[in-house]
Amino acid sequence: MDKLPLPVLVAGFTAAAALIWLAGYQLSRSTDAISDHFHLGEALGGLILLAVATNLPEMAIVGAAAIRHNFDIATGNILGGIAIQTVVLVLLDIATPVRHSLSDATRSLTQVLEGTVVVAVCAVVVMGTLLPKQAVVARIDPAALLIAVVWLVGLWLTKRAKTLPWASNREEDQDSGGNKPQKAKSLATPVAVAVFAGAALVTLGAGVAVEITGNAIATDIHLNGVVFGGTILAAATALPEVSTGLAAVRMRDYELAVSDIFGGNAFLPVLFLPATILSGQSVLGAAQHTDVLLACLGILLTTVYVVGMLFRPKGQWLRMGPDSIAVLVLYGLGVAALVAVSGGK
Repeated sequence: MDKLPLPVLVAGFTAAAALIWLAGYQLSRSTDAISDHFHLGEALGGLILLAVATNLPEMAIVGAAAIRHNFDIATGNILGGIAIQTVVLVLLDIATPVRHSLSDATRSLTQVLEGTVVVAVCAVVVMGTLLPKQAVVARIDPAALLIAVVWLVGLWLTKRAKTLPWASNREEDQDSGGNKPQKAKSLATPVAVAVFAGAALVTLGAGVAVEITGNAIATDIHLNGVVFGGTILAAATALPEVSTGLAAVRMRDYELAVSDIFGGNAFLPVLFLPATILSGQSVLGAAQHTDVLLACLGILLTTVYVVGMLFRPKGQWLRMGPDSIAVLVLYGLGVAALVAVSGGK
């Protein structure tokens, strides 16, 4: 692949990205139908179905990297993915058709809970990097196992949140704000499941193609490996979230859009567990300073949006709410810090 000329690599990257884009709309539409049939709700549907499906490229990349003991790529893709996927919310904020910020249009505290789970999972990741590599027992890293447990508890709490007193007022609040989701024509459940499975397979194959061609492009232009894993590669594998998020926003299903991002971000660190099992070594124990920086950046960006969803700002500048502007600035500073830290090693 590295021997192919740069124009061919760029064409392959673009074609794979287009496939992901098209599959993303079908993932969002079929998830909506499946969630309705099984009474999951937009939040839980986005948290489980979309979050797992849109992270299929990351699963393939992390698994392959773990088998090759290429822990830099595995860890950078997971933690860089959390930061860049949070920045996807900035794009969704710009695309929101109502004259309010995305944080206000969401109108649900369930997403605050989901964001809190992301922060908790990332905190365990940071603590896990401090454990010795020898802490692995029977191919199980206790920190990676705890991450999976925290994620599962987060799913359980999100499901329980539907019964809380503030949740009962959500529908009335949405109707008064004119933000009721505009459902597309509902698919029959068997059709929805088939469409979901097909779109997920396309996402997986095209996502891996994006990673391969993107990696070759980065090598061709001599881009730093650490910066590539945490930014370009993470951005490439975040394309499914962009596509599904924009599809959900077009349907005015803001809860599904935000749950897709937060759900995917909470799920990504769970991949440290299978990565450790596949490699037989602690992937977290091999983390570098740059990886810790990315995890902390993910916590910081998520916290900004959690605060935004509590205060629900209505004002916009350049079609962005103040929380989105803050996230964009902080991410830029984070990338600059990433380059500085990787260059100083």
